[in-house]
Amino acid sequence: MDPFSAEGELLTVHNAFHQGQYQAVLDFDTSSLSESNVIPAQILKLRAQIANGDAEGAISNIKEKSVPDFAAVEALARYSLGDTSAATKQFEQLVESSSENATVQILGGIVLQADGRTEDALSLLGKHQGNLEAIALITQIHLQQNRTDLALKEVSAARKWAQDSLLVNIAESWVGMRVGGESYQSAFYVFEEMAQTPSSTSTKSLVCQAVSELHLGRLPEAEAALNQALQNEPQDVEALANAIVLATIMGKGSEQQQHLNELKDSRPDHTLLTDLEEKSSLFDQAAGKYAAKVA
Repeated sequence: MDPFSAEGELLTVHNAFHQGQYQAVLDFDTSSLSESNVIPAQILKLRAQIANGDAEGAISNIKEKSVPDFAAVEALARYSLGDTSAATKQFEQLVESSSENATVQILGGIVLQADGRTEDALSLLGKHQGNLEAIALITQIHLQQNRTDLALKEVSAARKWAQDSLLVNIAESWVGMRVGGESYQSAFYVFEEMAQTPSSTSTKSLVCQAVSELHLGRLPEAEAALNQALQNEPQDVEALANAIVLATIMGKGSEQQQHLNELKDSRPDHTLLTDLEEKSSLFDQAAGKYAAKVA
């Protein structure tokens, strides 16, 4: 039986992880799990620890580094700590020896894509055998490539055999936010339910709700969701990044600058900041061509 299926032992902790409830994952009791599900549960716990900002603690908790699953987690942790060269090299070795391992596929796909090696990431993830997280990651990568058609194809195929899966709902909602129109509302319903249900709410789901509200033009509602997210986790980088965008749209210059400074302090290499810097440089170059010339 698939441990992540509706009847599986790990459904609750698996869903909690993908809803961004990382503390709930860390608190999950594994003492009564069947032997075959112990390692998958431990992997989720270690990944939650990394997501919570404690990558060093995750590394210290790994005792069996020769096991491909744990070696992959260690490499992910090192990548998150900034040791990107060593982490990518470790994944290259893991791909050579254990490319059929689901954990190597998922975490390797994450790191390779983050490292700008999109085709390598897709090639590795494409080896999956009905793994919904791999499908969600492939969907996300296609959206980053602006290939909405391929992302839609991926989730539509998964919907046929995993229609009740949380991950499929989330991935389908990502695509809906790109497609637009009525799909905005459908995505909002998914994220609102996650964000406002006590058993599934998290900073991550609140940010998702806020983004869907923003697409629907409901700025005050988006602001309320982001404020709640930042109240929960003041340094959450995705909440800060989206708060910058929202403050800009709403013309709140002082709030925009405040969140911009906070994001620079928390994650100076965040995609939004590097993109802003690039666009600012391009603007200055363009403006320089039209600078007034003094005779």
